[in-house]
Amino acid sequence: MAWPNREFETGRGLRKTPLHDRLSARGACFGVKNGWERPNWFARQNDHAPHPAFGHPLPSSDEGRGQGEGSRLEISSHAEKPVTEYSFGRQNWFANHAAEHRAAREKVAIFDQTGFSKFTFKGRDAINVLQRLCGNDVDVAIGQAVYTGLFNERGGFESDLTLVRLARDEFYIVSGSAQAVRDFDWITRNIRRDEHADLVDVTGSFGVLGVMGPNSRALLKINIGSATARAARITYVGELGWELHAPMEQLALVYDTVMEAGKDLGAVDAGHYAINSLRLEKGYRAWGAELSPDDTPLEAGLAFAIEWTKRFIGREALLKQQETGVKRRLAIFILKDPEPMLWGGELIYRDGKPVGYTTSGAYGHTVGAAVAMGYVNNPAGVNADFIKSGRFEINVNGTHYPATPFLHAPYDPARKRIQA
Repeated sequence: MAWPNREFETGRGLRKTPLHDRLSARGACFGVKNGWERPNWFARQNDHAPHPAFGHPLPSSDEGRGQGEGSRLEISSHAEKPVTEYSFGRQNWFANHAAEHRAAREKVAIFDQTGFSKFTFKGRDAINVLQRLCGNDVDVAIGQAVYTGLFNERGGFESDLTLVRLARDEFYIVSGSAQAVRDFDWITRNIRRDEHADLVDVTGSFGVLGVMGPNSRALLKINIGSATARAARITYVGELGWELHAPMEQLALVYDTVMEAGKDLGAVDAGHYAINSLRLEKGYRAWGAELSPDDTPLEAGLAFAIEWTKRFIGREALLKQQETGVKRRLAIFILKDPEPMLWGGELIYRDGKPVGYTTSGAYGHTVGAAVAMGYVNNPAGVNADFIKSGRFEINVNGTHYPATPFLHAPYDPARKRIQA
């Protein structure tokens, strides 16, 4: 049965982070991505008290939703063993996921994100190569991070990643777990023969600990002893937070120190299911779901990450699309009914007619209902008015559920929490 989120049962245990045994002892239920064993969610004991999920009245427009007063939904008890029971509805880890999601929004959650693909790119022509490959301007100050897409000649995404400038001629590149081989190939085969720049895959050399939530700043006012870590103020969950990039052999020490210091701040372990729901509420795109070589930044709503005044691969195609307009546009949807689940792949209807499929979905415990992203298609063109004026429904197991569309993040659209 092709259950939602079904994990492979064979070919497991190939790549483990230094935290694997620690997290296993703390109740991690592992999934796999590009061979990396990583926590999806954590088992936890029931306290026999109600476990409310966030729930807030849906806005009538694209104004966004913050934390405030609203209805709360009673949810099931926690899964006490790290074993997934598959279902097309709410799976047995639903309450566990709610607690982890809530921790990132209210206090601080700790994520093992070591599976990220990581590279160093160095050489006298490194900046020239990157300026040609990247849509955004990466000629920034040393120590600054930049999010950017890498595009093909059609303007489609070959990757999206984050770069940190380490020196005049050196960059640290972080990409998705599944993109290591693809990114390495795309970058190296676009280095010209007369250019001097070397790309090195350092994925296995550095671990990554995500420290995310409103208490993250207080938590990181600590001394991690003899360990050395690069702290990047980057978030994929829509909260104040940092990624700690540490040498792989020091990651366990960093984790132990952070967890000990975080006891009084509500720090909890959290898995990648929480990352997925948190990023969907914030409208953060994912490679392989919302982004592919056939999707452009204008269609995906990521034109803000383009520096149009410089030349880069795909610029001409994107300028032409900017002039003619797009025929598909990525939108975020929140169901008006708080009960159903969305997983991705559900049919989207506008005014009773099918216009696309959801690209990914999860339960948004802050917005109080299932949330998904998906492309809305129309041969005559799609703009903001077309999205906002439509009556949208999403087909969940044969039932059409009304949904509210957004072109901007439903949660904290002004980024006040990230910039706190």
